Amino acid sequence: MTDPQNPAAPEPQQPASQPTAPPPPAASSAPSAYDAPPSPPAYGGAPAYSSAPPAAYGASADQPVPGKTLGIVAFILSFFVQLVALILGIVALVQSRKAGVKNGWALAAIIVSSVLIVVGIIVAIIVVTVVFGGIAAACNELGPGVWELEGGGTITCN
Repeated sequence: MTDPQNPAAPEPQQPASQPTAPPPPAASSAPSAYDAPPSPPAYGGAPAYSSAPPAAYGASADQPVPGKTLGIVAFILSFFVQLVALILGIVALVQSRKAGVKNGWALAAIIVSSVLIVVGIIVAIIVVTVVFGGIAAACNELGPGVWELEGGGTITCN
């Protein structure tokens, strides 16, 4: 070994009184079951690993989920403006699916707005049936002509 302060200095010799290490045993041609497995080659030190494994496909920690905000907006609007919420929910769900992530808000907005649209249509049919059914019954009873109602309205029957 050389002295780092004086690289030209010769290495000190080992005294003859100390025993030297025995030579390694001769290698046989057949490997034994007790032989150690070969060690991997060294490539200049320990490999450099990153601090954390990479995120799964489509789920990066530093990037927001595409369509999540739009899905939340669609969910809120699904209680007030169902048709707009249905369209926004579908758009948000498509954006999220293209990115390979799930979007529960968009799915909830689609379900809620669809159910409320169907309920609104059923209620509208019932209201129209009651109103026009009541007018038709009144015209059958009163006959043709213009009639004034007690509550302050008029009915024209043909």
